[in-house]
Amino acid sequence: MKAIGVHEFGGPEALRFLELPEPQAGPGEVRIRVHAAAVNPADVLLRTGGHAVRMSDREPPFVPGMDAAGVIDQLGPGTDDRLAVGQRVVAMVLFTGPHGGAYAEQVVVPAASVVPAPAGVDLPAAATLLMNAMTARLALDALALPPGATVAVTGAAGAVGGYAVELARADGLTVIADAAPHDVDRVRGLGADHVVERGADVAAHVRALAPDGVPGLVDGSMQTTETVPALADGGTLAELRGWSGPAERGISVIPVMVTDGITDTEGLSALSRRAEEGRLTLHVADVLPAEEAPKAHRLLEAGGLRGRLVLDFS
Repeated sequence: MKAIGVHEFGGPEALRFLELPEPQAGPGEVRIRVHAAAVNPADVLLRTGGHAVRMSDREPPFVPGMDAAGVIDQLGPGTDDRLAVGQRVVAMVLFTGPHGGAYAEQVVVPAASVVPAPAGVDLPAAATLLMNAMTARLALDALALPPGATVAVTGAAGAVGGYAVELARADGLTVIADAAPHDVDRVRGLGADHVVERGADVAAHVRALAPDGVPGLVDGSMQTTETVPALADGGTLAELRGWSGPAERGISVIPVMVTDGITDTEGLSALSRRAEEGRLTLHVADVLPAEEAPKAHRLLEAGGLRGRLVLDFS
């Protein structure tokens, strides 16, 4: 089986084509013939060694990729009749686990991490859904704001931020989102009630609209301390890269880990249905042949993308 991964941590050039044994689905597992794998910032962290502490018992090569879309080609013992061979599916993949990540022709994952792909959506677009949308869902759940409350979202033009805006509006929240001038229409189109200028002064811009501060904020831009002044006393900040504060004025900082939702079958299914119904907007920046994974990582690290890059394994 062909895959892409690293024997040694390093830059994009460390990514290499690999020949690996064909994996077999064990009890409660599903094997997917991967057609598309999204390229996410977490993949860069794996490539550079940022997840090494979670793989101390593993030997290289390490295969990145947490988002896969494809077709089931093997069911392990003990899987229920919810899934079937030949079915189009999307899956979240724990790339720090023993089977490796989604940058491969075949990947084995727990059945609980696999749900039907959105009908009417091509597999490259479907591959961009689960990891980022589940991150946004978990962030909003951490805030636990009641309908009618106001939430701020930074990085709203990005993958996680865009889903956070759409999910927050569906939850009945008023959304203040940030955007660069060229992204204002995009963010408004996602449903933001108010759009403020992105950047180091984003908290001041939020306060101009909410003088007492907002009760909750999803930090999709990973600005950490710069976002704290936007929050009301006793508010909650959902952080996506592990920062846990401290913050003053009784503000709670909650690190959001997408792996907490990796086997939430009901939650993953709900996200897929929302995409199928057009209530979550899938954005593909570009689809590249799998062998161009180093180029994809360079483009991601350069920034400025709108949507996710996708590697084609079909």
